[in-house]
Amino acid sequence: MAQISEGSLLWQPTESVAASAQLTRYLNWLAAARDLHFADYPALWQWSVDHVADFWQSLWDFFEVKATAQPTAVLANSTMPGAQWFPGARLNYAENFFARQWSDRPAIYYKDETGPVREIYWDEIEAKTAALAHALRQMGVKSGDRVAAYMPHIPETIIALFAAASLGAVWSSCSPDFGSRSVLDRFQQIEPTVLIAVDGYTYGGKPFDRRQVVAELQAGLPTLTQTIIVPLLGQSRDPLPQTILWDDLLSQTEPPPAMTFAQVPFDHPLWVLYSSGTTGKPKPIVQGQGGILLEHLKMSALHLDLGPDDRFFWYTSTGWMMWNFLVGGLLSGAGIVVYNGSPGYPDMNGLWRLAAETGITYFGASAAFISACIKAGVTPNQDFDVSRIRAVGSTGSPLTVDGFAWVYAHVNEHLALESVSGGTDLCTAFVGGCRLLPIYAGEIQGACLGAKVQAFDEDGRAVINQVGELAVTEPMPSMPLYFWNDEGNRRYQESYFAMYPGVWRHGDWIKINERGGCVIYGRSDSTINRQGIRMGTSEIYQAVESLDEVLDSLMVDLEMLGRESYLPLFVILREGVSLTDDLRRRIKQKIRKDISPRHVPSQIFAIDQIPYTLSGKKMEVPVRRILLGQDVSKVSNPGAMRNPEAISYFVELAAKLGE
Repeated sequence: MAQISEGSLLWQPTESVAASAQLTRYLNWLAAARDLHFADYPALWQWSVDHVADFWQSLWDFFEVKATAQPTAVLANSTMPGAQWFPGARLNYAENFFARQWSDRPAIYYKDETGPVREIYWDEIEAKTAALAHALRQMGVKSGDRVAAYMPHIPETIIALFAAASLGAVWSSCSPDFGSRSVLDRFQQIEPTVLIAVDGYTYGGKPFDRRQVVAELQAGLPTLTQTIIVPLLGQSRDPLPQTILWDDLLSQTEPPPAMTFAQVPFDHPLWVLYSSGTTGKPKPIVQGQGGILLEHLKMSALHLDLGPDDRFFWYTSTGWMMWNFLVGGLLSGAGIVVYNGSPGYPDMNGLWRLAAETGITYFGASAAFISACIKAGVTPNQDFDVSRIRAVGSTGSPLTVDGFAWVYAHVNEHLALESVSGGTDLCTAFVGGCRLLPIYAGEIQGACLGAKVQAFDEDGRAVINQVGELAVTEPMPSMPLYFWNDEGNRRYQESYFAMYPGVWRHGDWIKINERGGCVIYGRSDSTINRQGIRMGTSEIYQAVESLDEVLDSLMVDLEMLGRESYLPLFVILREGVSLTDDLRRRIKQKIRKDISPRHVPSQIFAIDQIPYTLSGKKMEVPVRRILLGQDVSKVSNPGAMRNPEAISYFVELAAKLGE
């Protein structure tokens, strides 16, 4: 391609692309069924956020949501937080998947690092879901109970989600690369009845035995009545208390029971996701069965443009909301491609080889993965048949102009490259792809339907062509119902509504231009976002400061548009202790074991002081901004600091990093 820069036009929908788009089908339906006519996507989006109830009711009808009781209203209360959606409705999230199943095509294409692609059809999924649901019911699991999973990205995890949801139980999962402390900080808050876990997993060609971690989880979760083990490494015959193997459990229910679905209210809890902040334990975010169902129907069909002929892939883990989002792709009638392993094994061609082998039509990954492909010098379109890919999705962090250029040069110059951004907090994208709009280098195409996204200045005024706080000013059905055990909704209110009362403030910097295109500039708070997995600094500090040699610590995430991902850790050591290579190794090992491999620091610095506010809070956000090159006078106030002299170290370091 010719040299491009931010704002260069890269792609426009052809007449045939626009005519066949699911959005066009929806527009035609609105015209025929509602006598609503819109000239283009911006007009449709404006209607969707100006007439919120009418829009979401139209999706309920357009997608023919399966429900045993219809709602008495759409939006009984529009106040945020606390919006009340579709009161009176009775439905089941899992039932709406099985109502859309097909028999002639695989639902899941599964691949691990070494084995062949395995095709899994809906009849197998239904039989195993019914058997597991029956077994859970026999264990005493009932509506509202929690089922926790310490599972990788394998078909059994999807089956377990469906089984739990079919009973009205509440699902929650963590990836098995999370350490026991990090998992217990999550699961202890929700007190699960059943744990489903693997004995281990393989990543990068290496096996990781997790039996000891499972034993630690059992010991730390006194509410567990049973643990189900999927013997992924084949090492689970060693006895663990109150444990049964997956296959043994499912084989006990022969002949297979019929699939049944508990009919629950629209706002019945579906799952608990976790999004870490800078203080306290991870936030246990509760989202509802109906809200997630409707949101994922919208996203998979209208924004990702998925249909029955598609094979939808996103590289993800079960600790990231993109796993839940990928499962939602089944609602569109598409098959999903499930990969369990490292994206760089045996080399950076692995996922492109998978795309050719399975015929992926929508290839989703992270911006970090695309950057790694650029560094590795891979050329997918020269080495593999990736011609079926008609769209590439990128999320997890901002995608650079170089990333846009590489995809069009080395994958397919005719595809739609959809950079998207959203969050665990709503389990969806606020801003993303639209098959009816052009694509410009470095830009996300625009706000998604029903998402009234604006850039706010400090005074809560919407701004154009200026970087501001990402704000959502109208409610969406997949917004959290509440945080688990959050008395008086205090943490929920503080997390999203403290800055702008009644308006959702997400914690990202965004710039929106006059045509509605936007650019995300990273986190506006100090949450660590690595490959889409957000981890609170408090969790990392707990691990680091448990070492006797470390008195205090500070970590900031310097990933930002156009920058290499860089995660420095600053430590204050006990008197007489030096930051030796051995201590660096032990600090990294502690974070890797207790937190996750994704959050191991890029570099560790020993310093004399960590800057604190007068109220005793670590000044993570000002330090981050200084290290990203912002003027110290604009990001910190010495009069509000306990030790203003501590800032000078970071000003000097910023100058060195900028050289």
